[in-house]
Amino acid sequence: MYTSNILVASLAPFLALAAPRFGGPFDNPSKVAATNNTAAGPSSTTTAIALGTGASGVAPISTSSGPYPTSLPSSGTTTASSDAVAPADTSLANDLSVIGQLILAAKAPDRIKLIPNDASFKFDFNNPPGQSTTTGKGGRTVRADRQSFPPLIGTGTSMLLGFLGPCGFNTPHTHPRSTELNLVVRGTLETQFTCENGARTIHNTLGTNQMTAFPQGALHTEFNPNCGDTIFVAGFASEDPGVQQTAQTLFGFDQDVVEAAIGSDFTFEAKDLEKFRSLIPANVAEGVERCLAKCQIQRA
Repeated sequence: MYTSNILVASLAPFLALAAPRFGGPFDNPSKVAATNNTAAGPSSTTTAIALGTGASGVAPISTSSGPYPTSLPSSGTTTASSDAVAPADTSLANDLSVIGQLILAAKAPDRIKLIPNDASFKFDFNNPPGQSTTTGKGGRTVRADRQSFPPLIGTGTSMLLGFLGPCGFNTPHTHPRSTELNLVVRGTLETQFTCENGARTIHNTLGTNQMTAFPQGALHTEFNPNCGDTIFVAGFASEDPGVQQTAQTLFGFDQDVVEAAIGSDFTFEAKDLEKFRSLIPANVAEGVERCLAKCQIQRA
């Protein structure tokens, strides 16, 4: 029964698209309404798509506007299930021996055999394994990559979940080995990126369920301009996309290199440069001044 319902749910969008070719009710909204009223009575507002009902007992799929949800659930929403969700198995995270074996496995079935526990294929962003979280004053990011989530090895993908508090700021950085797809799932995110010398800077403000792409190697940043929390999901086309924070990297160079890069007419005393280095915030910081003032946040 459970498997059959999953099959029906997976086929429903294709049935909705194919229905007009077969004269179904989905090619005309008025026919949909008529179908609703006939099938479920005048008080019903749902459209039912049923496969194999009757003897098979497969339940219909009901939706107000289509066979799929149109928005993410709000915070605190729970699914209708009486089953407790089993925890993820994090025993493989950061295990260099297992990671090495997975990398050297000849084929995908060989990798599967090296991971005998099904729960190892689950990553819990609420309770992530060690070394997968970067925390700063303005929020935190949780990373699922080949180190923290070894089942990703061989998939060529990874993911990051970002939590930015009021005025939270993910300082300018690059990913040397992957493009980033950044999707906001709660709140607002201001983004900027530039690909290379000579290219203009792209500015965008993203709302809930809006996305942008940061090309591989592009310098980019994310900022929460409001006084509430923002959550975003970042997907990568690499198991190890890498990250390099721009300011932190630049000011980690030798003093003469930093002075030359900034300009010959702007130099630092050695003690001043060391002080400046200490003031550079962590990856996830608080900024910008106008947001701090709006939200009445005092900079420590």
